Amino acid sequence: MTDVTHQIDAVRRTVGNRTLEAGEARVLTISQTYDAPLEDVWDACTSAERIPRWFLPITGELRLHGRYQFEGNAGGVIQRCDPPKSFSATWEYAEEVSWIEVRLSPEGDGRTRFELEHVAHVDDERWLQFGPGAVGVGWDGALLGLASHLAADGSGITPEQAAAWMASEEGRRFFTLSGERWGEADIAGGADPEAARAAAARTIAAYTGAPA
Repeated sequence: MTDVTHQIDAVRRTVGNRTLEAGEARVLTISQTYDAPLEDVWDACTSAERIPRWFLPITGELRLHGRYQFEGNAGGVIQRCDPPKSFSATWEYAEEVSWIEVRLSPEGDGRTRFELEHVAHVDDERWLQFGPGAVGVGWDGALLGLASHLAADGSGITPEQAAAWMASEEGRRFFTLSGERWGEADIAGGADPEAARAAAARTIAAYTGAPA
């Protein structure tokens, strides 16, 4: 399967703010470097045939200004595309609109750095309750899926294994560590430490079913 601690440690997470026309927005950034060439990582992130092999089934038109929809999850419109370096899109879920940008850069020795930025307007009450982990833990799962897909040795978690794995002891440990790291990122971004840790505990409980 996968080394949970290694995967968690391989990911960098930051939390910040940005002023948009509609007001203040929260900015989550998550990144990981993969042992795969730039063109392969780009294809994995933009091919309708490959995306379901590490994330979710997808429909729509994966082109500039095309609309996409992930099965049971978010959809949106592709707003910008600069192959094989970056693309941006709206992220529309539960009648709320946020924005994502994926950036790829070569790291040498055939490796590629994947970075995803998620910008969203989140009201203070909801942010205080769950913090960045509410969204960030899910993105950690996506980066694990991509790492599994790109692994040359066939290790990792496939989408078919995901549901059972998430309910396993290893899966719960992954979500716990991810939630804790997002709490740390929130503190590093200027949040009150006690409030950030409490929010992280509530997020971990939501993902694992354990008491907060």
